[in-house]
Amino acid sequence: MKTITVQSVIAGMLLLTNGAAFAQSAFKTLPGFTDKTSAAQLQTEAQFDQLVNADNIGKTIFDLAARPHHIGSANGKAVADKVAAKFKSYGFDVKTEVFQVLFPTPRVRELELISPTTYKALLKEPALKEDPTSGQDGQLPTYNAWGADGDVTGELVFVNYGLPADYEQLERLGIDVKGKIVIAKYGRSWRGIKPKIAQEHGALGCIIYSDPKDDGYFRGDVYPKGAFKNEYGVQRGSVMDMVIYPGDPLTPFVGSTEGVTRLDRSKATNLLKIPVLPISYHDAKPLLEALQGPVAPEDWRGALPITYHVGPGKAKVHLKVENDWKQTPCYDVIATLRGVEYPDEWVMRGNHHDAWVNGAADPISGLAALLEEAKAIGELAKKGWRPKRTLVYCAWDGEEPGLLGSTEWVETHAAELEEKAVVYINSDGNGRGFLQAGGSHALEPLMDDIAKTVTDPQTKVSVFERRKAAEIIRAATTASRREALSKRSLSLSALGSGSDYSSFLQHLGIPSLNLEFGGEDEGGEYHSIYDSYYDYAHFKDSGFAYGVALAQTAGRAALRMANAEILPFNFRNVYNTINGYVADLLTQVDQMRENTVLENQIIRSRAYKLAADPQLVNFPPKIKAEVPYMDFSPLQNAMQDLDKVTRLAGDSLSKFLNTANDHGPINKLLYQAEQQLLSVKGLPGRPWYKHTLYAPGFYTGYGVKTMPGVREAIEQRKWEQAQQQINVAADAIRQLADHLYLLAKLAG
Repeated sequence: MKTITVQSVIAGMLLLTNGAAFAQSAFKTLPGFTDKTSAAQLQTEAQFDQLVNADNIGKTIFDLAARPHHIGSANGKAVADKVAAKFKSYGFDVKTEVFQVLFPTPRVRELELISPTTYKALLKEPALKEDPTSGQDGQLPTYNAWGADGDVTGELVFVNYGLPADYEQLERLGIDVKGKIVIAKYGRSWRGIKPKIAQEHGALGCIIYSDPKDDGYFRGDVYPKGAFKNEYGVQRGSVMDMVIYPGDPLTPFVGSTEGVTRLDRSKATNLLKIPVLPISYHDAKPLLEALQGPVAPEDWRGALPITYHVGPGKAKVHLKVENDWKQTPCYDVIATLRGVEYPDEWVMRGNHHDAWVNGAADPISGLAALLEEAKAIGELAKKGWRPKRTLVYCAWDGEEPGLLGSTEWVETHAAELEEKAVVYINSDGNGRGFLQAGGSHALEPLMDDIAKTVTDPQTKVSVFERRKAAEIIRAATTASRREALSKRSLSLSALGSGSDYSSFLQHLGIPSLNLEFGGEDEGGEYHSIYDSYYDYAHFKDSGFAYGVALAQTAGRAALRMANAEILPFNFRNVYNTINGYVADLLTQVDQMRENTVLENQIIRSRAYKLAADPQLVNFPPKIKAEVPYMDFSPLQNAMQDLDKVTRLAGDSLSKFLNTANDHGPINKLLYQAEQQLLSVKGLPGRPWYKHTLYAPGFYTGYGVKTMPGVREAIEQRKWEQAQQQINVAADAIRQLADHLYLLAKLAG
């Protein structure tokens, strides 16, 4: 008897519903288009789809990932030149802009266990006969860029993932890392947060390793037999404190051009003061095995065949790192296809081209899709089609060390971008799986419509329906499954950091999207010598079909934004999103107040004196100050204004679309609306980040904090600052409401 699974039932439902949706798609009116221009746009998109080719994407990945090509290398320059040549052949006007940026590379890397036994770390990934590019010359060694130079010796302490909560646990265990060297696991946060928090707690140095429980044999077969990290694999990466500011550390707020005034390196507030080194789990095992002290809490333990202890004790290590801190050229390739009606309105699309080593997945898989888009658009243009707005396709250098190329370019062209940039559409790595889309919430209806018209190559339903199916299957509770089943539209996630959209969105307020596919392409090649064409073709996207899906998704977004009569921004979605954030903040404060009262009652009671755990007896938690009253009325009043004006603006724009009036002034107000959400002074302690809705978290790195000024002040129990930031956010929302009121009056 055939077994019926939830997956098979949903798949059947999707085939029926999606077939009906596709049957209707030819007759629908697109957001921002009239009936007539919708038909023309859909025809253009159908032609575009036919010009996107999976084999060509695979050949591009093979070509551009053939050699190691980090920023500053000869191969890096060669890749930039190849990309520029491709854009020129497609019919774009091409310019390569060069910045001079700081980029450290290692001279000395030493790590050794000196007691109670000795072990000298290998710090080397071996070449594999199965992977033809794994033994090439020109590979950057295993290191973390932007860690400080240092020669330190100290007791070793295991700090789990090295997050604030882990140090709270260590404090409860009576363990202080001051004057010691910490070892942390990769995962649960961006890597740069781990040494940052270690430094704040007085550690001398930080070692980071990938535990096989998170990325290794515990997850599946290891490379080259399977996709997961083998015992010698190491994740390189930046540990620049990008949550302070990204880009060249010596030129914050200004482009790193010839003759610009540069900071002394000691004055750069986004650089660490302690040495940092990433290692394999082969090198980590002898260090962890030597630790004494308490047995690690259960949820700290990994999958190495040892008993995990926290330390400290007799285990001492010597760590030495020395870098060559040099200026190096950074090559940004900018390709332009001029618009015929609004040449000074720019629809921008970008992906970086530099890699830590060969970078087939990160970034070449995304770049290959972008280049295939540009090729298809070039073919359309050669047949007579032209965009209304100017298309600007960008290939950034220096993303891996800290968003260097995009940040320096944005800072250099800031004034022009504030006037002309309609949207920035970003991609990075790409693989087999589900659509992952984040960005400015005014663009949710645009991306919802696109996601329902792009076909998933594996299931042949829309990428929206496949993503929805995954959310249903993965739902952890009945309530969340019911919510996933009832979902009718795509939701964009909020953007933190970690890729090239950051400067556009969070510094200048340019509406932005970040698009990729993934979720069925997991593995351990990230930032290692094994991120190769061989690995990608075997374990990531063997037929390069999801490169096609990315090109079609991002390409549609670019084409629709380039050709829309009225730009398809919907600020009702922005209102709904912010309203959810405000409600969440109110709940967060109420829960903190209740939890604080309860925790203090427990601490004052006899519970800890009677606890079986001696650590709780000797080191009970500290009494916390009560949570004061917070006045959210400025935010709530501002939201009432935004509620009214987003309804008014939506009605006015719907009527204005079909008029013969000049759409230019309305469109400029639309694409400049997000700039109203910026704070002139920026976020507390990090003024480079100006967006009041989205920023990378101060202790999460890549992970986003929504309404970050308010939320992080609350989390850090800085109540006066939280009240100030409530007023700042309210002012920004009122500014947006005033801007949209002007737009509604002009359209009405």
